[in-house]
Amino acid sequence: MSEKPKLSGAEKMAQLEAWLDSNHEEIIEPELPIIDPHHHLWDRGGHTYLAPQFVKEAMSGHNIVTTIFAECFSMYRAHGPESYRCLGETEFVVGQSAMAASHTYGKQRICDGIIGTVDLALGAAAGPILDAQIIAGAGRFKGIRYATSYEPGVHSSYDTHPGMLLEAPVRAGFAELAKRNLTFDAWMCHTQLDDIAVIAGQFPTLAIIIDHVGGPVGNGPFEGKRDEVFAAWKKSMTALARFPNINVKLGGLGMRGAGFNFDRAAPPPTSATLAPLWQPYIDTCIEAFGVDRCMYESNFPVDKVSCGYATMWNALKRTASGATAAEKTALFHDTAARVYSLDLT
Repeated sequence: MSEKPKLSGAEKMAQLEAWLDSNHEEIIEPELPIIDPHHHLWDRGGHTYLAPQFVKEAMSGHNIVTTIFAECFSMYRAHGPESYRCLGETEFVVGQSAMAASHTYGKQRICDGIIGTVDLALGAAAGPILDAQIIAGAGRFKGIRYATSYEPGVHSSYDTHPGMLLEAPVRAGFAELAKRNLTFDAWMCHTQLDDIAVIAGQFPTLAIIIDHVGGPVGNGPFEGKRDEVFAAWKKSMTALARFPNINVKLGGLGMRGAGFNFDRAAPPPTSATLAPLWQPYIDTCIEAFGVDRCMYESNFPVDKVSCGYATMWNALKRTASGATAAEKTALFHDTAARVYSLDLT
């Protein structure tokens, strides 16, 4: 029997779009202003997700005021010193923002903030690269994400290892970051969260943002252990809340690593299906950190394996249904604007 031909990246995306298009929902609270503080842009393996694609998503019915790009190893420079090649991603995103600002694809503002990266293991030598990133960002560069997500048996495409954040050169890199009043996005698994407490204590003026509610893992060796994982995750997150410089992004639970397996559903899950599954994680974070240190995120297109952009924000709005108007304003807009010092003029 002959094997089925493998689908190209473009063909896989077409299948995904067709699957997502089978679910149409009325937009919940369409006037609520939203800053999406975490999304990506890239062109890799036949999967193109650039300004035209993202603008279309952002104009699907919710009131997306603006967005913040998060690093994803996209469009690095092909030449020059290795440690400076990451500037290519920032330059690329500035260009994508300009494309959107032309209104060629629709009247949607994107990427007023850029979370880039610099190798903190360079120690003090990270300083000049951070300065170059600030220049390259043309007023949009807000800070970095330094991917340290690591758990044996859980897929990761990054060269990471346990305890990375606590190594002496990396701490010297953090000192350079703190000097410049830049932010730090932490992407890690729930088993690594205790490391953030050390960094938060050593650099109390550094604004730290924990991505994806702290990365509770539900696949690999943690599959079928959701209650056990939740208890360990909640303990670590609650302990981190005592540090006033730590903030949390509420989202990322549509990723495959969270283990909900929404991507296997037929038809795709509705926001009414997603919200109660995510609610315990959202509620725990808001209860521990407060609305002024929490911000909802889309994490698109990564979370797109589970639902469409409009459905995603409907689900997140459902998890905030019990919040006051002022609390919703903080969660969906104000916290992100303040933490990332966005210029919305």
